[in-house]
Amino acid sequence: MNKPPNKHPIEDLIAVMAALRNPDGGCPWDLQQDFKSIAPYTIEEAYEVADAIERNNMNDLREELGDLLLQPIYHAQMADEDNLFDINDVIKDITEKMISRHPHVFGDHNAQTPEDVNAIWDERKKAEKPTNNDSALDGVTKALPALLRAEKLQKKAAKVGFEWPGPQQVLDKLEEELAEMREALATGTLEQKTDELGDLLFVLANLARMLGINPETALRECNNKFERRFRGLEKELKLKSIELKDASLAQMEQEWRNQKQKERG
Repeated sequence: MNKPPNKHPIEDLIAVMAALRNPDGGCPWDLQQDFKSIAPYTIEEAYEVADAIERNNMNDLREELGDLLLQPIYHAQMADEDNLFDINDVIKDITEKMISRHPHVFGDHNAQTPEDVNAIWDERKKAEKPTNNDSALDGVTKALPALLRAEKLQKKAAKVGFEWPGPQQVLDKLEEELAEMREALATGTLEQKTDELGDLLFVLANLARMLGINPETALRECNNKFERRFRGLEKELKLKSIELKDASLAQMEQEWRNQKQKERG
């Protein structure tokens, strides 16, 4: 029978993961998993870390960081079973990468600003992973969330000069895309509407990038604002003995405006 260790340095977590994957007495669920089945959990745990930070809940952050830490150990354990690599290889690689990409800390390079650091990082990254230069867009992972991938693609294009002069020109492009969206709504197919909506979102991601705003953060904060105001709307209607399902759109819109006014108070 596998017994959990009494102390808990990272080596113990590695040992726990190895025990869970042990064919002789391990966990049936863990033994059934592979890289693809665990990948969604890896993404989910990263988002839960971000959520804890957004809520400024340090107790939750501590817990979610532990859940996230388990993910590379899980993947490395499966890789070790296939004689591919182990967690020590992962730690070695990232340690060497961080040292290599920070010569201004661990070497004799000079970096006075974050922009200097980014330039060094890009230079070192190119040296570590030379490409065939098939495209300036090489290296942008397709599995990224769509908004984040749009931002990275736009950054890559901007580095070679494919860039609007400023936010005003992006707004002009947004107006153009809105006109095309209206046309698609009037006469277009679902495929055309989907295409035009994608164009709108892509331009908005570009605007966010040019303004120095993370589009994921902006949308997440907007989601939180919507939820906060809608819950307030529900509460106010209940105080007036009005069930949400019975409220008219005009009543809901009025309460929504009231919630906005309260926040701006």
